[in-house]
Amino acid sequence: MTSSETAPGRGTAVVIGGGLAGVVAAWALRGFAERIVVVERDRYPEEPAFRAGVPQGRHAHLVLEAGHRALEELMPGINQELTAAGAHRVSTSGDLKWLSSAGWMIDYPARMTFLSCTRPVLDKLVLDRVRTEPSIEFLEGTDVVGLLGSAQAVTGVKLRERGAGRGSEHDSEGGSERGEVRDFPAELVIDASGRSTSVPKWLSELGCRPVPEERVDAGVAYASRLFHRPPGVDFGHQAIYLQTKAPDKPRMGVLLPVEGDRWIVSLAGMRGAEPEPGEAGFTKHLSQLRDPGLSEMLREAEPAGEVRGFLPGPGVRRHYERSSPAGLVAVGDAASTFNPVYGQGVTISLFCAQVLRRAALRHGGIGTATAREARREIAAVSKNAWMMSCAEDVRFAATTGGPTGALIRLQHRYLDKVLHGATRNPEVTAAFHEVLSLVEPPTRLFHPSVVAAVLRG
Repeated sequence: MTSSETAPGRGTAVVIGGGLAGVVAAWALRGFAERIVVVERDRYPEEPAFRAGVPQGRHAHLVLEAGHRALEELMPGINQELTAAGAHRVSTSGDLKWLSSAGWMIDYPARMTFLSCTRPVLDKLVLDRVRTEPSIEFLEGTDVVGLLGSAQAVTGVKLRERGAGRGSEHDSEGGSERGEVRDFPAELVIDASGRSTSVPKWLSELGCRPVPEERVDAGVAYASRLFHRPPGVDFGHQAIYLQTKAPDKPRMGVLLPVEGDRWIVSLAGMRGAEPEPGEAGFTKHLSQLRDPGLSEMLREAEPAGEVRGFLPGPGVRRHYERSSPAGLVAVGDAASTFNPVYGQGVTISLFCAQVLRRAALRHGGIGTATAREARREIAAVSKNAWMMSCAEDVRFAATTGGPTGALIRLQHRYLDKVLHGATRNPEVTAAFHEVLSLVEPPTRLFHPSVVAAVLRG
């Protein structure tokens, strides 16, 4: 055993990427590594601001019920801080008007809520908390350009400074001057570099076997815009979600309240129904949604910014638990990238941090046993979210990859019945929201009381 496995607080952990997944992973390792270094290619802005290194940041984000429970466990009091900073707590019934593929969800005494704010506010408050930990340091304006080690074990990273610059979108390259490549040894390397991770390529350069992966691509594209909420306007709810309806209605739209008395509106379409660029494309996509409710809410709203597009790319699930050298753990989008329309990504990143801390606590450090357990448990906590998102994506004929066959068709038929039940039966609606909020596994929908209510419907 290594010293990092036999005694807490020994060794160095390097985190590749200083986004949300990276900083909460660093926070999770406090007390179990002597030194925790977060390597971030951008430079953080002094105030909450959109960053080019977080391209999805300009689009609607939420922390599901399970996510803000995990965040509160990791950082006690953080949810109160988010609320004080302007985040809205939205209940899944009453506050949220949800048009599913079967119709409008029925109102009921909601047990599930989510937190809604812009991504920069969430990132800044979490980052401020992480910066209070003396064992965590940040290398800003620095690229990781490769891994150290062999096919058997990752032993560190290769670093290169990017030069001077600030953390806004316009300075994302951090200047044109670049430093020399230097080696940075570490006992544990955490890949939190997101959906564009280069770690699989670097592993092949070390002679590792390809990491087994699954890919599902619905061809989704986004367009988002901030709006000032019209004064004195009361729609009876805070948020609206107009879902897709397979196979012939592949467009969706969501409006969420955010800080500054604003709304963030994100429109999306699956392959073949992508929003066209610019303001004209945004307006056209609004008019093509299944219901005019979102357009009506925006009728008197003034834009608070430009229309921004986003192409997230395919969903990818990398099975590091099946094949990985020692000393490496992938978290967040670097491990599993989901179709963003289901709002699962932030919550899964928080699950990854919980898993990492539990593994370090169980093994007393950051050694090979901790990494091995963390890889296995990260695969487990992301499995249900992956299964649910893939099952929905494959309803559209233009989707590539994903599950097929009689079993998935049977699942679709049952879920359709659940959704119909959720338009009229509060118990079914509550169960569905618990599953979508990642508080309960999909098996919750097969509880006898839910099945009975679905069959009665």
